Amino acid sequence: MASMDIRPAVRRIETDKDDVFGFEIVGRFTPADYENTYGLLDAAYRGHDKIDILVRAEGYEGFDWSPIFSSSTWKEEFKAFKHIRRYALVGGPAWMGAMMRFFAPLSPIEIRYFPPADEAKAWAWLGARPIEPKA
Repeated sequence: MASMDIRPAVRRIETDKDDVFGFEIVGRFTPADYENTYGLLDAAYRGHDKIDILVRAEGYEGFDWSPIFSSSTWKEEFKAFKHIRRYALVGGPAWMGAMMRFFAPLSPIEIRYFPPADEAKAWAWLGARPIEPKA
């Protein structure tokens, strides 16, 4: 498969509120996915001072660690602290939920973990709903 044929691991989930952004992680999160995600978030920040995010991580298959140690990644992370109000993580490996619960009291962002069966509760917490793509 040519590199142009590889689908990004991060896919946008349309929502019924313009300040709530949904993303689905399907597959392995690559350096290109970091860039793509930060680009999507930068566009969101231009339109809204504060946003809420839901990430559905049921198809998650790991990530490339190299961007974690990049100064540009840290710059984007600090920018997120100024703009993200609430962050809901749905599903993913067990360690993700444990990490979210550990860091929640330390974060300026309200963060919560929801098991896959409680995705509707995550959307309700954000006060939004996903919009299903038209067939």
